[in-house]
Amino acid sequence: MTLRPPLPPFTHESATKKVRLAENGWNTRNPEEVALAYTEDSRWRNRAEFVRGREAIVGLLTRKWARELDYRLIKELWAFDGNRIAVRFAYEYHDDSGQWHRAYGNENWEFAADGLMQHRHASINEAPIQPEERKFFWDMNAPRPADHPGLSDFGF
Repeated sequence: MTLRPPLPPFTHESATKKVRLAENGWNTRNPEEVALAYTEDSRWRNRAEFVRGREAIVGLLTRKWARELDYRLIKELWAFDGNRIAVRFAYEYHDDSGQWHRAYGNENWEFAADGLMQHRHASINEAPIQPEERKFFWDMNAPRPADHPGLSDFGF
């Protein structure tokens, strides 16, 4: 069995670390790499899409990042208990017409004993923003720098 620490049951410290590792992975925008954090039969609800399994996750993320250009994401721990973590997040991207958007949402995660996520339920809303309203600035396909503000710092 391959372990993906931190493992449940989570403490505040380990849940916070798990959230930051997930954020870092998603900011690579590499669907195959991101999918490795999920069980082979992981179940997702992402907006109106329901997917099951790593292959479907790769497909969803490939489609997502083909539409959501220059994507940058920040996640923040909201709550945790045992093998579950609740997260709030925001991300910014632009579409192929150059229109910028900021999406906000919540995720509920459930983990298997090996630290892989077996359930992910995401609720997401977004709004168009002007380029000068952007807040998330760091190198593409890289983790958010430690000194970059988080969601609470922005009042999101």
